[in-house]
Amino acid sequence: MTEQARQDESSTPTEPTPTEAAPTIPREDPTRNLPVTLADIRRAAEVLDGVVEKTGLHHSRALELHTKAPVWLKAENLQRSGSFKVRGAYVRMKNLTESERARGVVAASAGNHAQGVAQAASRLGIKARIYMPLGVALPKLTATRDHGAEVVLHGDTVDEALAAAEEYAKESGAVFVHPFDHPDIIAGQGTIGLEILEQYPEVETVIMGVGGGGLLAGVATAIKGWAAELGRDIKVIGVQAEDAAAYPPSLAADALVPLTKVRTIADGIAVGRPGQMPFEIIRELVDDVVTVSEDALARALVFLLERSKLVVEPAGAVGVAALLEHTLVDSGIEPSKTVAVLSGGNIDPLLMLKVIQRGLAAAGRYLTIKMMLQDRAGELATISRIIAECGANVTRVDHTRIGGALSMGDVAITIDMETNGHEHSNEVLDALREHGYDPQVMQ
Repeated sequence: MTEQARQDESSTPTEPTPTEAAPTIPREDPTRNLPVTLADIRRAAEVLDGVVEKTGLHHSRALELHTKAPVWLKAENLQRSGSFKVRGAYVRMKNLTESERARGVVAASAGNHAQGVAQAASRLGIKARIYMPLGVALPKLTATRDHGAEVVLHGDTVDEALAAAEEYAKESGAVFVHPFDHPDIIAGQGTIGLEILEQYPEVETVIMGVGGGGLLAGVATAIKGWAAELGRDIKVIGVQAEDAAAYPPSLAADALVPLTKVRTIADGIAVGRPGQMPFEIIRELVDDVVTVSEDALARALVFLLERSKLVVEPAGAVGVAALLEHTLVDSGIEPSKTVAVLSGGNIDPLLMLKVIQRGLAAAGRYLTIKMMLQDRAGELATISRIIAECGANVTRVDHTRIGGALSMGDVAITIDMETNGHEHSNEVLDALREHGYDPQVMQ
C-alpha cells in the first residue's frame, strides 16, 4: 500500500475513543448574561431531537499529520438540506404562535438558509417565501423550490435580497426569519456544540467559518458554557475569508464595522455586516477570529475531496483552510485536539470545477505558462519533449500569430499542464529556461 493510500480518509463516520476524565471544578456559567445561554441551547436540542441528523465526527489522519495534533471533522455537510442551517430555522419556526404560522414566513439567502427555512417550513406546514439574489447557484435555487417554498429572485447581493424580504414582511405580516440575528436561530445552530462535546469530550479547540455569526455565536455559547460546568478551557475560533472579513475590524473597534465590498468564492459567509446579537456573544466568548486567502479555500476544498472523500462548499472548508495554512499557529494558538466544523456541502458543480482548478494551481499541481517563440518547424515538438522528460503532462496548448505584442515571425503559446507540486513545477520551468525559453507563469 502506498503512503498516499494509507493517508487517504474514509468517509465513514467514527467517534473518538473517550479517555478517563480528570476530576474537575465547575466554574460560573459565562453565558448567563448573554442574549443566548447554555440553557437555551439545551432546550433547542430537545426541539431538534428526531428532526435533524446528529452528524458524525470523521477523523482526519492527513490533517493530523499536517498539524501534529488530532483533528476531527464535524460533517454538517451531510446534514439534511446539506448544511447546519436547518437547525436554527426549525427552532425559530417551531417557537412561532399559531397566528404567526398562519401568516407564513419570509427569508432571504444565497442558498443554505433558504433551504433550511424551506425544509423546516415544509415539515411544520408553514407557507414560506424566500428571496434569493439573481446570481444564486442553480442547484440551491432548485433545492429550495423542491422543498415547496416560493422563490423570488431579487437584487445582486444577499443584502439586497434581505432588504426586499424585510419589506415584504412589513407589508404582508409574514414573519421574517433572519439568517443569523435572532436568539432562536443562534440557539439552534449552537446544538452542534453540544454534539461535539458529547462525541469528543476531550476536545481542546473548535474551529469553524463565520459570516453573520449565528453559527459561531451558538457553538461558542454551547462549548464555553458546558466547558465551565466541566471546569475546562476549550478554545473556539472563527475563520473568515480575507476579502469578506467584517469581524476582525469590528472586534478591534468594539462596534459593528460594515464592509463596503465583499468578494469571495465562499458565498455562504459573504456577509458584509456582522449580526448585532452574534457580535455581542462572539465578543465575549470567542478566543479569536482569523482569516484565510481564496487560494487557501480552494486548496482546502480539494484536500477534503481527495483525502476525506467529502464534498464541502468553500464556506464549509474555511476551518480546514486555516489548519492547512497553520493560521492558528501564526496567531499563537498551539496545535491541540481539534474539531473543524464543515458547515455545508451545497456547491454548484460549475463553481466546483473552477475551485478545483484553482486549488490544484495553488497547490502547484496545475501549471499554466505563456511563452514567445520563433515561428519555425519543430519548436513545439522541442518544448513538448522538454516537458515530457520532466514528467509533466500537457493538457492543453494554444498558440497565436496575431497580437499587438508579436513581431513578424513570432508566436505566442500558452500551455496547461499537470504537475506533482510546487517543486515539480519549478523543475519544469528551470528545464525550459535552460533551453533558452522564457516561460511566464499565468495565475
